[in-house]
Amino acid sequence: MRKPVIAGNWKMYKTIAETVDFIEKIKPVAAKAEHCEVVVAPPFTALAAAALAAKGSNVGVSAQDIHWDKEGAHTGDIAPAMLVDAGCTHVIIGHSERRHDHGETDEQVNRKLKAALAAGLAPIVCVGEILADRESGRTGEVLKTQFEGGLAGLTPSEFSRIIIAYEPVWAIGTGRTATPEMAADTHRLLRDLARQKFGEKEASAVRILYGGSVKPDNVGGLMAQEEIDGALVGGASLKVDSFTALINYPRK
Repeated sequence: MRKPVIAGNWKMYKTIAETVDFIEKIKPVAAKAEHCEVVVAPPFTALAAAALAAKGSNVGVSAQDIHWDKEGAHTGDIAPAMLVDAGCTHVIIGHSERRHDHGETDEQVNRKLKAALAAGLAPIVCVGEILADRESGRTGEVLKTQFEGGLAGLTPSEFSRIIIAYEPVWAIGTGRTATPEMAADTHRLLRDLARQKFGEKEASAVRILYGGSVKPDNVGGLMAQEEIDGALVGGASLKVDSFTALINYPRK
């Protein structure tokens, strides 16, 4: 049975004080959320404070990016050991904003993924298509390329330690959301790719999150789909009330 993950990606929002206040407010909610795992991804400046605030709770702390080198002359980047030292448990890799704003490639995603695994972090690896790909029927082709390139060279054991996040780029921050059925179909496609590459056991166990304008009013329909194992949430994760509603999504 795959345990769902509700993860909040805060992007370039929240000060240290705001981060600590938020985590203190959601800790009691997370403590009662036995049905899912709760993860927040603050900006780099707030990671250590977030980890300290979350210590001993059911709230995991994720970084939003990572570099593949252990150290070096990489201005503005952050090393795996630094994230571990700050108290991170997870790291987001290959988010569409990294791919499109910073030109991140599948090869770089792969190097970051392997570095995260070596450091003992749980990678949340993002894949997804732009609107032109969806409208031209290239979703499957794009996801196959990203999956095979980003996850190249992993053993089944390494694959079992990752989380996949499907984020249709056309639905991020736009208010547009793939229907639950559309999302489930794409998650099924990704699980088939995992089956072909890593085997039935690993494919059945891997958690695939949906990320694309997830809100309290649509999370129930998405989570009702058997193939959807949680959500990677942007805007709706920034307020305590809406994030709490997402954690407590409607369940049968």
